Amino acid sequence: MTDTRSRPHPLGATLDSNGCNFSIHAPNCPDISLALFASDDEYELFPLINEYAGIRHIYIPEVKAGQKYGYAITTLDGESLLLSDPYARSLDKPLHYATPYSSEKSWGMSKCVVIDPAFDWQGIKPPRIPREETVLFETHVKGVSKLNQDLNDSKRGRYLGLSSRSMLDFYKKQNITTLQLLPVAACMHEEHLLNMGKVNYWGYNPYLFMVPDPRYANDDAVIELKTAIRELHRNGIEVILDVVYNHTAEGGEGGVVFNLKALDPRNYIKHGPHYANFTGCGNTTDLMHQPMLNLVMDSMRYWVEEFHVDGFRFDLAATLGRNGDSFNYHSPFFKSVAQDPVLRDVKLIAEPWDIGPNGYQVGGFPDGWNECNDKFRDITRSFWRGDEGYLKEFATRIMGSRDLYSASRWPQKLTINYITYHDGFTLQDLVSYRHKHNDANGEHNHDGHGDNRSDNYGVEGDTDNMMIKAVREKQKRNFIASLLFAFGIPHIMTADVLSHSQNGNNNAYCQDSPLSWINWRSCNRIDLFKEWISDMLAARQQYMVPFVRAFSGEQRNQNRVGWRRADGEHMEHDDWNSLNSVALHLGIEQDGDELIYLINQSTAPARFKLPNNYDQNWFTICDTSMDKVVHSKVNNDVLMAPMSLAILHSTAK
Repeated sequence: MTDTRSRPHPLGATLDSNGCNFSIHAPNCPDISLALFASDDEYELFPLINEYAGIRHIYIPEVKAGQKYGYAITTLDGESLLLSDPYARSLDKPLHYATPYSSEKSWGMSKCVVIDPAFDWQGIKPPRIPREETVLFETHVKGVSKLNQDLNDSKRGRYLGLSSRSMLDFYKKQNITTLQLLPVAACMHEEHLLNMGKVNYWGYNPYLFMVPDPRYANDDAVIELKTAIRELHRNGIEVILDVVYNHTAEGGEGGVVFNLKALDPRNYIKHGPHYANFTGCGNTTDLMHQPMLNLVMDSMRYWVEEFHVDGFRFDLAATLGRNGDSFNYHSPFFKSVAQDPVLRDVKLIAEPWDIGPNGYQVGGFPDGWNECNDKFRDITRSFWRGDEGYLKEFATRIMGSRDLYSASRWPQKLTINYITYHDGFTLQDLVSYRHKHNDANGEHNHDGHGDNRSDNYGVEGDTDNMMIKAVREKQKRNFIASLLFAFGIPHIMTADVLSHSQNGNNNAYCQDSPLSWINWRSCNRIDLFKEWISDMLAARQQYMVPFVRAFSGEQRNQNRVGWRRADGEHMEHDDWNSLNSVALHLGIEQDGDELIYLINQSTAPARFKLPNNYDQNWFTICDTSMDKVVHSKVNNDVLMAPMSLAILHSTAK
């Protein structure tokens, strides 16, 4: 008999005052039953006899928040397998199992939990920081606070640690206003890591898209993450989630089965004769099919509506726009996001590639999407390492990569510029190691990116040589100054603010250890860099943001741009191939504020003549040859130290 209270939508477990509706898209599982658990070993099965368009559903009276559940099916081998709910909102414990996985072990996995979504946001609203003012700080929930001795034990490495008083004071002192969190959705560790006693520390192997990972919570991950976001918003700090919708933790052919592969293998995950593998993870989700598109869209809306997140950074985002082997600028996913009243106003950041055919799509995403720009990373690293032949392209990247992102489409298409990301060297290691040292990962140092464009300046790794240390610190300042004063949205790792080293490991995805946890030690070198980068962030907001605004959109052509030789004369064509000491002169409109960048890539000092056509009063706002910011007035000439960058400002009269 059909239960009239049971309904197919919304999917997942939905409470009301009398009980709970359970609904799951499962066209491949006609025998599916709901399992309600009284304990880990005691449960009752309820066949899902109600069906609508492949969706099975049932209403169970008197179910309360906190009820544990899952879905039971019978495999082709006649075994009973427990599946998780793709629309689950909570898990009762962190994910883990002893390999190999089996139908029997599925019943010992973390159980889905029915939740009451009510939460008191206390009237706190998201900060809504404009794109041109945004500086992204990539942050791992556990790693950022695990070793911070100013936090009590219950908050270290936890969601609540993000919004602890100590961390809030740190953000304020460092002028940090946007956190980009590495994945917080429940992550299942790959089998080879479990066999080695390791975990997927970064979290890029999604088990359930809407569940905050319980490994970062003391008790209730949903409440604790919402609390952290509320308190961050109260202090003017945005939260952007790194999300992984391009694959699932189920792997490819022969991999484990947690839910999607059993529920609807033809719609959720791409495959013909074999599972497609455009991500290197064994399977690829297919957003050309409605059930998978719905799951992703519903997940994103859930994070925005229920957790008040300010945006998303999409891992291997080219996959989300795929139609088979082709990338489709007009894919259903992009169109769905653009028309969605909840999602179209949040920040959308793409990692604009995957490893499949036609997978490199830098510059290929629609308006409203900001893209991570690996060209800025590679060119800036090569330029400041002293490699020849990179001046012209370095100039292009500093000016906002307008070969890829027309200024007519700024700020909604501003490039995301970065020097370091989680998958690569930290900033400290970038200037301390020529080669990756990933032996601790258990893959014989074969993993990780090989083209790092790094240098050690004389000694591989840590050293007591003060001259080498000084060069390394200056190079760190060169990188950050280039990043903060380039046109675009800067991305910085929070670990780099504290000069954290991973001992040369450039792929620490499985290192849930002090190797990855930020070292909060204090010394003169570290403290000076922290203070310097804080000052530079303030300087960007004061001096650079007005230029980004002026150079964006319709008014972009009303401004002045000039590249000059050190002698003050405008550069000619041949100069781009022969000079390594040049100046970039910018002006807002015809008589507004001016900036000049004095760039000395050479290993010798260079003397620059400053423009004085308007009797400008030039003030130094940055000089990377100095470990402290000194705002000083400069007249006529500036002698620049080798391998250094200075930025000066003149106020309109």
